[in-house]
Amino acid sequence: MIATLALMAMSSNAMAIVVDATNNIPNNGVATGVNLVVGQAFSITADLDDLWSAGALPRWSNANGLVADLLATGTDESGEAFGTLIGKDWGMYFDPAGSGFSAPYGALVGRIGGTGSYFFVGTTFANTAAAAGELFLFYWDSVYTDNTSSINATVSAVPLPAAAWLLLSGLVGFAALGRRRPAAAV
Repeated sequence: MIATLALMAMSSNAMAIVVDATNNIPNNGVATGVNLVVGQAFSITADLDDLWSAGALPRWSNANGLVADLLATGTDESGEAFGTLIGKDWGMYFDPAGSGFSAPYGALVGRIGGTGSYFFVGTTFANTAAAAGELFLFYWDSVYTDNTSSINATVSAVPLPAAAWLLLSGLVGFAALGRRRPAAAV
């Protein structure tokens, strides 16, 4: 019964967030409205086929950033003919504030709170919050005036009561295991 309650409590509210390549750059991310506490589980996903651009060809990518050759499908956001090289590896961009963080140009990046540490999101991210505050998402690029398009990210956070139920069910499980152990022979 406790396990069932824990699973029911684990359901989270998914929110769709539009991250714009021109406006949601480092230090100007889009606020997601998701407020996290330390240790709270959350996830972020973006479709592999959802593209944005860091400028002139070949600088189109998905949320993983400019990490590999990408060819136009003929129907994608680039508007280029099928088979045209629209993206390639452009290397890493380092946090301009000097934190030491780096991610591929054109990647989806997150940060908790207005001054928290950046972290790479890409197309799939799941972790627990290392800090408390609102989750912000960014297009990772140094020059943004030639960027175009946006991607849709889905943010989910496990509600806090779910964490409490999971902890409680785990403790009950350990207690039950402790009672079932046979007494040691003397």
